[in-house]
Amino acid sequence: MNPTACEQICRWIDAHFDEEVAFLQRLIRIPTDMPPGNNSPHAEAVAEMVKAFGWQAEQHVVPPATVSEYGMQSITNLIVRRPYQAQGPTIALNAHGDAVAPGEGWTFPPYAGVIDNGYIYGRAVAVSKCDFATYAFAVRALEGRGGPLKGGLELHFTYDEEFGGLLGPGWLLEQKLTKPDFVIGAGFSYHIVTAHNGCLQLEITVHGKSGHGAMPETGCDALQAATKILNAIYAGLPALKSIKSSVPGIDSPTMLVGFIVGGTNTNVVPGKVVMKLDRRMIPEEDPVAVERGVRALIENAVCGVPGIDVEIRRLLLSHALIPLAGSEKLVASLQKNAKTIIGETILAQGTPLYADARLYGERGIPAVLYGAGPRTLPESNAKKADEKLLLEDLRKATKVVALTLFDFLADGP
Repeated sequence: MNPTACEQICRWIDAHFDEEVAFLQRLIRIPTDMPPGNNSPHAEAVAEMVKAFGWQAEQHVVPPATVSEYGMQSITNLIVRRPYQAQGPTIALNAHGDAVAPGEGWTFPPYAGVIDNGYIYGRAVAVSKCDFATYAFAVRALEGRGGPLKGGLELHFTYDEEFGGLLGPGWLLEQKLTKPDFVIGAGFSYHIVTAHNGCLQLEITVHGKSGHGAMPETGCDALQAATKILNAIYAGLPALKSIKSSVPGIDSPTMLVGFIVGGTNTNVVPGKVVMKLDRRMIPEEDPVAVERGVRALIENAVCGVPGIDVEIRRLLLSHALIPLAGSEKLVASLQKNAKTIIGETILAQGTPLYADARLYGERGIPAVLYGAGPRTLPESNAKKADEKLLLEDLRKATKVVALTLFDFLADGP
């Protein structure tokens, strides 16, 4: 890269960094908790905010009936298109604005964007409202330099990552509203993520028959049957541990039951129990075969138990992200620029999490995850109390992304 261009981009980011931090604070101050999943007000506010940059944000409203059936209240996804000269690639930058509820134990108000000792605190500040700011100001810095650019950029600000992304990037892609050549998705550490696990989530409803607690033989105990299912699930964990991924950063498949509810009262035989299961799949696994196996495990656990029926409903089937041809170009540029800005070589590896990037990958679009974050995800308290981001990490990530965009889109030396 021309050293002058690098210096110009970095100087622009330094000169506008207070504005970037204020932008992020405004994003934090509008709650986007899931549930209830009422996310359109945040999207509408972001669309208004980017008008100050001279940008027009397309507001793509997901039909209310579809959103309601999905279990949320409102979704408006945004696309900001920045077309340049012809003969260049289109790069999309995707971050999600929806977040888990803050929960208890906060030292700082979760929706204030408080700055303390060099950190900014707030729900979703690290995952991933920070990258609304990273990406917007990286694009502004690229354009602010004033040199000729080729191809184009798209900012995808979406609102369904916590539920699986199907009504976020998945919906934009399904509606054929976008088809970029490359994607950089929101990150959560210094690492570049090139692959991630898949995820299968099932809702298991065990139907029995209620009965009086003094005469339990008059009922069919759904909780006893559910216990058989739980025992079968957890008995299978050692076998999962023996399966290893070849992707650095990813170990073995996992499985757990994270939610159980059932029964009507202390003195009543439980007639119904509902459980929700999460099965993480390494990239080498076949999602169809995994789901078939899990369903068989559940059904076999209660096969022949009198008066018991089991209903299994798929909540989510998220495929793994695997590297596609072209993603190595993103990795090489990000690593080179991180070396310049951070002063060290950052790793490119997999993660056991799952993210919206796989929705682009499923359509043949090379995608990696990189954005603002600490060295490791746990340092940020992501999805826990006192979620935080070091402001200098925001500054560094913005510079790395902006310089990477320059590598792909600069027209001439």
